[in-house]
Amino acid sequence: METKNVMIVGVGGQGSLLASKLLGRLLLTRGYDIKVSEVHGMSQRGGSVVTYVRFGDKVYSPIIDKGEADFIVSFELLEAARWTEYLKKDGRIVANTQKINPMPVIIGAAEYPEGIEEHIRAAGIALDAFDALSLAEEAGSAKAVNIALMGRLSKYFDFSEEEWMQAIADSVPAKFLELNKKAFLLGRNA
Repeated sequence: METKNVMIVGVGGQGSLLASKLLGRLLLTRGYDIKVSEVHGMSQRGGSVVTYVRFGDKVYSPIIDKGEADFIVSFELLEAARWTEYLKKDGRIVANTQKINPMPVIIGAAEYPEGIEEHIRAAGIALDAFDALSLAEEAGSAKAVNIALMGRLSKYFDFSEEEWMQAIADSVPAKFLELNKKAFLLGRNA
């Protein structure tokens, strides 16, 4: 199998590490060689972050270059737009429609761009954008946005729902398991 590449992008504090850990565990159960990068960027709450997950028969590097990502999973719209040049021509972005103001917007030096979804689609990019925050809140916690996004990403992978659920069980504390399973299913079925 050729190497597949998934970028998980967002803002610090949104749970991108858990999302990459969940995906990595799932891929390991299928016997893939996997490389998962550390978070690049500002890991404190509010800074832009990116995690790379690469898998296949043999993977030599954890880094994804421009034009190589099969999927970009974005926790926030502006982050989706920021990383589009890393997507393959036939790649897909799975994005939360939530908007989180970056520091220049917070301090009044810039305005949050309008029409991001339209701009991405106009560039010919396959965009699956949905309100993962509302689904996470419906599941019981706004912090489950990451798992709702993984639920949506699961629609594009040939893994059973049971395999995903086991990966969730192996990745989250028992006291949050049912909440995360619910968030996953809401994302998958939205």
